[in-house]
This record gives sequence, C-alpha cells and structure tokens, in this order.
Amino acid sequence: MKSNKLTTEDIPSLIKQLAIPASTGMFFNTMYNVVDTFYAGLISTQAVSALTLSFMVFFVIVGFGYGFSSAITAILGNSFGKKRNHLASIYAHKGILFIPIIGIFLSILGLIFSPALFTLLGANGEYLDDAMTYINPILFGTIFFMFNFSLNSILVALGDTKTYRNTLIFGFFANLVLNPLFIYGFLFIPAMGLQGIAIATVLIQVINMFYMLYKVLQTKVIHFEKLEYFLPNLRVYKHFLSQGIPSSLNMLIMSIGSLILTYFVAHYGIEAMAGYGIAFRVEQLMLLPCLGLSTAVLTLVSNNYGAKKYDRVIEILKTALKYGFVLSTIGIITLTIIGRFLISLFDSNATVVDFGVDYLLVEIWIFYAYVILFISVSTLQGIKKPKMIVYIALYRQIVAKFLVAYIIVKILDLEFIYLWFGILVMIYSAAIFAYYYTNSLLKKVCHRTI
Repeated sequence: MKSNKLTTEDIPSLIKQLAIPASTGMFFNTMYNVVDTFYAGLISTQAVSALTLSFMVFFVIVGFGYGFSSAITAILGNSFGKKRNHLASIYAHKGILFIPIIGIFLSILGLIFSPALFTLLGANGEYLDDAMTYINPILFGTIFFMFNFSLNSILVALGDTKTYRNTLIFGFFANLVLNPLFIYGFLFIPAMGLQGIAIATVLIQVINMFYMLYKVLQTKVIHFEKLEYFLPNLRVYKHFLSQGIPSSLNMLIMSIGSLILTYFVAHYGIEAMAGYGIAFRVEQLMLLPCLGLSTAVLTLVSNNYGAKKYDRVIEILKTALKYGFVLSTIGIITLTIIGRFLISLFDSNATVVDFGVDYLLVEIWIFYAYVILFISVSTLQGIKKPKMIVYIALYRQIVAKFLVAYIIVKILDLEFIYLWFGILVMIYSAAIFAYYYTNSLLKKVCHRTI
C-alpha cells in the first residue's frame, strides 16, 4: 500500500513529492477563480459584485468541506500508520458519505438564509437577483463539492496529492471553455449569463468526482463488497465531528476575520480598498507553495504518528519549517523587487498602486509567521489534537485583529501602512504561541525532547 513509504522513505524527498503537486493544484484553483471573475466582468460590474458577495457563502461551504476532509485524512493516516488497514477502510467508507451529508445540511441552510444575508450586506433589486442567480446552482451542487473533498481525504492520507492536482488543472482549462459556452449559449445550449458561470463550476465538479472515485477505487480502500460499510455509524461520525469541527471553525473564523479587516480598510477609501484587494491576491500567489507544504505535513505527520515513529514526526516538523523559511525568503525577495510592477498590472491608478505597495512591503515580512502557523496547524491535525486551532484562530482572526485595527484606525487615526505593522505584530504573537504550544504537546505525546 502506498502509505508504507510515508513511514519509511527519506522525509525531505517525501515532502517534495507531496508538496509540489499540492501547490501546483492550488495555483490552478486560484487561477480558476480569476477566470470566473474575468468572465463576470464581461457581463457587468454588478455581476462581479454579485460573484464576490456569493463567494462569502461559498467560502463557508468550502471551509467546512476542507476542515472535515483534513480531519478524515488525519484519522485515516493514523490508521494506515498503525497498519490497521481494515479500520482505515471502514473509516474511509463512512467518511465518503459523511462529508456530503454535511454538505446537504449546509445547502439547506444556504437556500434558506442566503437572501437575508445578501440583503444585510446591501444587495437589493437586480443586485440581489444576480447574487441569487449565481449562488442557487452552487448550493444545489454542493453535494458534488463535498464528495470530492471526501474522496480527496482518502487519497491524501495515502500520499496521493497528484490526483487532486490533476482535477484542478483540468478544472481551470475546462472553465475557460465552459464559461463562455454557458454564458452566451451555443447551438442547443441557451445563453444563461451569470448563472452559466455557476453551472459550469458544478459540471466540472461532477466530472472530477467520477475521476477521483475511479482513482480511489484503484486503491482498494473503498470497495462495494460489503455495502454495510457505507451505512452511518454514530460513534464514527462523532469521531469525525470531534476532529473536524475545530478545523472547520478555523476556516469559518478566517472568513469573519477577512470581513473585519475589510471594514477597517474601507476607512481609508475606495482606492485603499482596491490596492489592498490587488496586493492581497498577489501575496496569496506567493504563499501557495507554503500551503502545499502544510498538506504534505498533514499526510506525513498523521501516518508517522500512527506508526509511533516519533523521531520522524519531529524531523517532519523541522524539515517543513526549514523549507517554508526558504520559500518565504524567495517570496520576500521577489515581491520586494517586482511587487509594484505586479500590482500595476491590475490597476494603473498610481494611488491604488501606492496603497497596494504599502500593504505588500509590510505583509511580506509576515510570511515566516504564516509558515509557522500553517505547519503547526497541520501538525496538530496530524496528531489528532486540533482543539487549540480554534482558539488560535479566534485570537488572530477576530479578537486581536479587531482590537489592533480599532486602536490604529479609529482611536489613533494613523496612516494606512501602520495598520499592517499592527497586523504584523499580532500575527507573529499568534505564530510564536502556536509554535511553542505544538512543540510542548509533541514532547508530551511523543515522550521526547524536541
């Protein structure tokens, strides 16, 4: 079984094998969203706004899917590491339906509450109609997104990050073709406008689901010999919930934190908001390799912790941090040199560019802290101790972020750039705590001194 190599082969080599495909997939996923935004812009500015508004609801759904997927990966990885492959298979069968069940529940909530939420955020009339036109097909298609999360959790636990990468690459190119086809119509396909973008997204998920199911069936972890394996089990589901809720809440808290920050950035005006939005996207592209690294850490830590190879767990943490710091340094140097140029590609307004550069030249120095946070969170998930993740997220995304921003923006009324210096201090404090907490916990669970 593929998982054997995860507990025996050279760790630096394994990290590269897992992280590079994961990072590549994330890049194409980011570009997928760029394509959607581009085609929405061809329809109207209002369509772009409706897409942006709808993404808030979509992010919550994706956040829960990602959270429970990570949890099931950790549970499966521990079982594979212990060589309890039959137990892992049972967990996989239960998990493959568990996440879609969560998705159905979220879809119902979304259909009920989306109109009120959009209205609360200022959408009305045609603007509200556009937002609902986009989000409704997404909500009905949520079950396919969730099936893909459950399938991917199995593959990642086995060390396969290439399959999901392939689906994201396919999705990007398929989106280039399907978006104009469904927006403007062709032959028997009617013109669907903004709704066409959503339908294209759901269709791509359906296609990817069949491909991923094929890859999962090849592993023999999932089979149809005993259909009772698929039936819900409250004890197993409770285990999934205890591991998945902290990770899912972490994603939900992140979305709330983004809203808080957006509220305070708006204090500086539309041009500041535009500069921040552009620079944020540029920054995220540079962080993608570090996110891929965190996926590799989750897979390797869960398997090796399950195998009780604690020396390797410690080595994984140290090696991943080393690679992360190297990647961060490359990102810092790159954005210092060409950051202004990259921002200017999106907007030629000099004031917008200046605001974006102010954000970027401070934010890039937080890359090291992000690496520590990403890897610490993946390690805590991998050893099945995820509860502290929620408290760290609450601190850095809501409590500290609100207090820092409120003091700098509302009380002291400082310039735009000082907001980011405040955020820098806050995130480093969270990263330092996460690092020492993770190390302390590893000393206890691994019975070793790190």
